[in-house]
Amino acid sequence: MQTKHWILGAAFALLSVTATAKDTVIYHIDHAANQGLKGLRNIRNHLDVDPAAKVTVVTHADGVDFLMEGAKDANGSTYAGPVAALVARGVKFEICEITLRNRNLKKEQFVQEAEFTPSGVVRIAKLQKQGFAYIKP
Repeated sequence: MQTKHWILGAAFALLSVTATAKDTVIYHIDHAANQGLKGLRNIRNHLDVDPAAKVTVVTHADGVDFLMEGAKDANGSTYAGPVAALVARGVKFEICEITLRNRNLKKEQFVQEAEFTPSGVVRIAKLQKQGFAYIKP
């Protein structure tokens, strides 16, 4: 009888841990013109359905462009507002420092919400090893 109670207790403990576990997701953006607006929309929708998800956006190459101060989408709307709104919901935006060096860009050229990572592709690999799901809009 005690074994049965122990098994039931372990099952409930496992279920409670599973129920509280957050989804962790990387959104990979390497071409702002094609992926910027679509990626922001996908992330907003993702959080609308799963508000507890932990989302990290990793950008490199031309993907960093939508995080530059004053950057606008094809419709002429700035990206800064939607980025700030997502940051307020817990989303992290990371910019590859190798891209900055290769394109002679400065950290000061980017929205204040942006963070920086030494290498975008290395960051993606490390997050995947930590169990983050990978999405490329």
